[in-house]
Formats: sequence, C-alpha cells, structure tokens
Amino acid sequence: MTEQINELERCWYLSPPWRGEIPPVEVNLWERVYFTPLRTFGYCSGFQWSKGEWVYLIDLKDEIVQTIKQEIIGTGRMEANTVRKPAYVVGDRVMLVNDAPGTKQRLVLGLQVVDKTWFYLVEWRSPMLIKSTSTFNRFSLVREEDLVRVMV
Repeated sequence: MTEQINELERCWYLSPPWRGEIPPVEVNLWERVYFTPLRTFGYCSGFQWSKGEWVYLIDLKDEIVQTIKQEIIGTGRMEANTVRKPAYVVGDRVMLVNDAPGTKQRLVLGLQVVDKTWFYLVEWRSPMLIKSTSTFNRFSLVREEDLVRVMV
C-alpha cells in the first residue's frame, strides 16, 4: 500500500504543455473521507485532473460521486483493499493501442478503480484544437489493455 502511494507521489509536479504545475492531491487512494454534502463517509477510489483542479471519485457504498476538495475531509485512515497496484500513474506518457500510426503521446491525467479494475483518464483530443460549439468530451477512461507505455 505504501509503495503504491509513494509511486503515485512522484508524478504530482508534472506540467502538461498547456497548464502549469499540477498540485498534490488532498487525499490518497483508499483513504476514508467525509463527504460533506451528504454528511457521510466513503473512500477515495480515484481522482483525475480536470479544468485546472483535482476531481475526486468517492465510493459511497451504492454509488461513486465526483467531487472537489472543498467537499471532502480526509481522515488519514486507509481502507483495506485487494486491488493490485495500477500499471500507470498520473503523468505517465502513453499511447492508445488502436490509434492510427503517427498518433501523439498522451498523459495519464487520472485513475479510477471500478469493480477491482483500473481505468485511466487520458486526453484523446488536444486542448490546442479550435474550440467547437459541440459539447464533445476531450477525455476518455480506458482500460490498462488499451494503453502502451511510452519510454522517454
């Protein structure tokens, strides 16, 4: 467990070319948190970098909610889990397996565990493209099998 957290901590200060530094997360994976809007406890099952801030995925028994740091209070207590370490961490450079030749590298911008399986948030459409009037999402949650690590 500690190895997993230490491995994740190494990537907090990466700077994607279109943003500044990414600040550290407020809570750790599997940390028990108090979710203030519903006045209940849950645990952090993932997080992702979105619109200049961390969005936390909190497992509340029956559902997983997305929230920001102002709505959670970390307890410092880690929940037991049997999920293996994630293959990628925030900031890892990857490519999608099924992309056409010449496709650019992507950064892992978030991770989430669902039913004991890791999913990784990658940006598949550049923020540098001309803005569209459609509400087209630039991000995608993908499985480990859909990614290939890029060595730099």
